[in-house]
Amino acid sequence: MRKIPAPRVLPESLPFWQAADEGRYLVKKCNSCGQVHHYPRDICPFCLSADTVWQDSPGTGVVYSFSTMGKDDAAYTMAYVTLDEGVTVMSNLVDCDPAQVSIGQKVRVVFTPTEGGHAVPMFTPV
Repeated sequence: MRKIPAPRVLPESLPFWQAADEGRYLVKKCNSCGQVHHYPRDICPFCLSADTVWQDSPGTGVVYSFSTMGKDDAAYTMAYVTLDEGVTVMSNLVDCDPAQVSIGQKVRVVFTPTEGGHAVPMFTPV
């Protein structure tokens, strides 16, 4: 597997990365409008409220769209994954044959170590 660089961590996203190190996937939920959002940020992108909280996610969803770049050992697959909570995230698909990936395929989160930083959530077929 290719080496993964450590993520750039901002103070507002630190709980997300700490949870990833524990094997937990977090999303943000707005207490004002009830919407779940991702990427991690303090202000709700739907209603601009600062009343947001971290929420554990089971880290399961379906492939919305994907693209495989490169070939042979250098190939990797990026995907938009729609989580069961309804929010769509961009991530890598790992531990699968790119030729077998399909839109609507069920996936679950896995956590990949990085070079000297926090674990990075990626997805693999169920």
